[in-house]
Amino acid sequence: MNSDFPILTAPQAEALAQIHERARYGALGTPCLLLDLGEAAADTAALARWLRELPAPVIGIGAAAAGDALAAACDARVECAEAALALAEAAARTPLAAMTLVQLLRLAETLPLGDALVAESLAYATLQNGAEFRRWQASFRAPAAAPREAGPAVVAERDGATLRLTLNRPANRNAMTVEMRDALCEALQLAAADEEIARVAIGARGKCFSTGGDLREFGSAPDPATAHLVRSLALPGRWLAAVAARAEVTVHGACIGSGIEFPAFAGRLLASDDAWFQLPELKFGLIPGAGGCVSIARRIGRQRTAWLVLSGQRIDAAQALAWGLVDARP
Repeated sequence: MNSDFPILTAPQAEALAQIHERARYGALGTPCLLLDLGEAAADTAALARWLRELPAPVIGIGAAAAGDALAAACDARVECAEAALALAEAAARTPLAAMTLVQLLRLAETLPLGDALVAESLAYATLQNGAEFRRWQASFRAPAAAPREAGPAVVAERDGATLRLTLNRPANRNAMTVEMRDALCEALQLAAADEEIARVAIGARGKCFSTGGDLREFGSAPDPATAHLVRSLALPGRWLAAVAARAEVTVHGACIGSGIEFPAFAGRLLASDDAWFQLPELKFGLIPGAGGCVSIARRIGRQRTAWLVLSGQRIDAAQALAWGLVDARP
């Protein structure tokens, strides 16, 4: 067992809670609290409140002995110590981003969608100015630019009451560039304004739906505050949420970062058998910033969203369907 990440029982955690110990966990101490859920707490409600206030991820291990209240207070839940240690080690590499992630997810589940998106953008902007993201930027070597492709970044076609939008940068794996972001916002604003559009169908050309934000554009805004302003005005997910009841997105292949954050806002999300999903932002010192802390969490819950981000692991279409991340497989 890794002594850097001790696993506490509920009574041990209660002892810390009673002396209001918080600094021991987080970026200035142990980056995660690992909690064995197999033993009951004397005062479950008080311990749950303390856990939700910790500036660090709380990872619950195993089945809850004291019912659901303590387990629900955890930021993620896993079956065994080995899985918990893997999450703790990931959090240790970027503890500020891991802390910000779970604090945001706790807050966002209490907020209306629009307010939750503002909170996500502010948290993302904070991390953009942080040491962990700057460290990644200093080590990043931009790949060669993708071949220039003809035609619009998003093909928009009107067929009666249906508006079809197709991501159209297959050579760049439909990365969410500024060009694509603006094209999606423009098309979805049209759908929001035109009540005669009864259905919005979104798909993509090429081998995958989208590999997410183009890394060559990461941190390209003049400053994080300006980037927050841009997200407040031009976030495709916000506009997709506005027409969610009329929107159906079909994804395939890789759906990474914003490549799943954005479509998760749709009222109906379909995934082909070859689709897979991943949220890799933590390794950049960031959190999902295209709305995913809101859209994905409202589909699969705070704990599974935290697990996806902390682990960085892929899940396939079958797992996504079982969790409710997607609604069906066509």
